[in-house]
Amino acid sequence: MLKVNRGDFLIKPFLKRNNIRASYQIISTIFPIISIWLIVHQIINHPFSLLIKGFLLVPFVVLLTLFSSRTFSLMHDCGHNSLFTKRKLNRFFGFLLGLVNGIPQKSWSIDHAFHHRNNGNWEIYKGPIDVLSLEDYESLSKREQIIYKVSRNWVMLFPGGFFYLVLKPRLGLVFIIFNFSKDILEETYIKIKNREISQLLAINSRVKPPFSDYGDNFSELCELIINNIVVIIGWIFMSKWLGLVFFLSFYSIVLTLSAAILICVFFVQHNYENAYAKNTKNWDLIDGAILGSSNLDIPNWLNWFLADISFHSIHHLSERIPNYNLRSCHKANIHLLQQSKFLKLSDFSNCFKYIIWDNKNEKLIPIS
Repeated sequence: MLKVNRGDFLIKPFLKRNNIRASYQIISTIFPIISIWLIVHQIINHPFSLLIKGFLLVPFVVLLTLFSSRTFSLMHDCGHNSLFTKRKLNRFFGFLLGLVNGIPQKSWSIDHAFHHRNNGNWEIYKGPIDVLSLEDYESLSKREQIIYKVSRNWVMLFPGGFFYLVLKPRLGLVFIIFNFSKDILEETYIKIKNREISQLLAINSRVKPPFSDYGDNFSELCELIINNIVVIIGWIFMSKWLGLVFFLSFYSIVLTLSAAILICVFFVQHNYENAYAKNTKNWDLIDGAILGSSNLDIPNWLNWFLADISFHSIHHLSERIPNYNLRSCHKANIHLLQQSKFLKLSDFSNCFKYIIWDNKNEKLIPIS
């Protein structure tokens, strides 16, 4: 296999960011979302029968799902500081885009950066679904193996998506408050009196929920709190505007489907046959980008909603390339990507078999 180095790729011309293009992407995403909600309001308040209303709402569920996916994809770019020219602009719009899907952007982007630093090193990064090594899987009981297999089935994309966007950020805050309060109550008055104020304000692993990426530091906690406050206020407003039952059910469906799409795409771009899956001692960052990230051969309209994240090998090679330059950079370097994996939509289902890491042979395998 011919070794390809990062210096072989033409990257620099595609690193240039453009605030006008970035602004247009934001506008062309947020305004349609607002327009769709206004149309939904008109439909549910029109004297149609329930059957007709349900039939008319279906295409808008689909559209909102797709635009929600695009919102998340643009938030992802802001997390890499690649959408706008200035870090402050990326942070500001990343935060706003996070509100649409109810997710704190800063905590998410920090966790995602960890993925980029270790992609293809399955000893450190276990993928989006925490893949077990073959040894760990074989050490499980039969019951635990069944639970593991079922929990990694593609059907779990839907409850998993609901948890990821709707519940996880809210539960993250609840658990942090609960654990922090419990910790303080367990301290005696004397210990608290003698403790430095800075220690009381410190947010560390003792208040971090076991399931969450949130609460690593005071800054992340602040964003988590603000995100939850604004999101919940937004939910209250929308519930009064559209009706509590309708909004919560409709919005939950949209976020569930959107998250399912995003998790599915993320999964198939890293879990597939012959994916690069090394131990730390044999791992290489560039090989991880080229051989450990699949590129998706999907329709252009779907690529638009995913902000061209389909060109994933190039994205992993340099996450600072704006999404609006990814396609051009991919085409300019296509001759160096011959060893990369290319997947069609019809290949996606096969990827969900690869949920075990054979650490001895350094490859992903299906459960036998």
